[in-house]
Amino acid sequence: MSIRIAIVGYGNLGKGVECAIKQNPDTELYAVFSRRAPETVKTLTGAKVYLLDDIINHKDNIDTVIICGGSATDLPTQTPELAKHFNVIDSFDTHAKIPEHFSNVDAAAKQGGNTAMISVGWDPGMFSLNRLYAEAILPDGKDYTFWGKGVSQGHSDAVRRIEGVLDARQYTIPVDEAVDRVRKGENPELSTRDKHIRECFVVAEDGADKERIENEIKTMPNYFADYNTIVHFISAEEMKRDHSGIPHGGMVLRSGKTGLQCEHTHIIEYKLKLDSNPEFTSSVFVAYARAVYRMNRHGNIGCKTVFDIPPAYLSPKSAEELRAHLL
Repeated sequence: MSIRIAIVGYGNLGKGVECAIKQNPDTELYAVFSRRAPETVKTLTGAKVYLLDDIINHKDNIDTVIICGGSATDLPTQTPELAKHFNVIDSFDTHAKIPEHFSNVDAAAKQGGNTAMISVGWDPGMFSLNRLYAEAILPDGKDYTFWGKGVSQGHSDAVRRIEGVLDARQYTIPVDEAVDRVRKGENPELSTRDKHIRECFVVAEDGADKERIENEIKTMPNYFADYNTIVHFISAEEMKRDHSGIPHGGMVLRSGKTGLQCEHTHIIEYKLKLDSNPEFTSSVFVAYARAVYRMNRHGNIGCKTVFDIPPAYLSPKSAEELRAHLL
């Protein structure tokens, strides 16, 4: 039986989930749910579109809901509300607020007897797992995470929410000198500002106060305040011409020592280079939708993160196939 998935929100992430479902024969797209009028939403595959306010009426036809909203304002309310009624997955990526979000979603999911997963994607998500694995294997060491160069969807969305902003792209750029020092095994002490630059390209409304917008960006807590941030104001034509893609990537490194005298240095590196940030994130979503569905069927309810999921739950293959071909 196919796992019936509903998509909430139909932007870049929602479209990516729609594509990823087609690559997984054990999943099917039930419908897209949007805050927009359904007749104005045209899906890539001709999937049905319903008003988000009506989603409860479709409860018996949905196994898992993938929520494709933004972390700034959508997910803090949407995820716990939907978790009362459905198994859900989101990509909440405001690291400082993950414990609070987890607690809210956990209470809601348990109230409804459902299974929820938050912070699914590649960071948080796949990078989180690699940080855990590397720390467990090399306890005497340090880990480092570098993002980019690429477009951060969450940070771009946060900039677009600022009054007077019509469109925005935010690029996260690793500082090359910092990456080189880690790869050499120096174990440097690096501040947030030492590791990354954030570069924003913004299309402002006519007559908007650009000085105010730039200040709001650079002082935004949890997003830009701790970084060297560069803001460029450009035209809508320049945005379309030069910034229409959504590439991203990054790496997790851990430098650690082993031996009685800690005489040997080891570097673990996990790296991603992504043509499409939302399509890759969406592919992670669908794998974890399978895991959430399985956990719920086994009676494991409440909120989960990638740390709580057995790797075998992610694959459509049987345990016998995994042992024979991947182990």
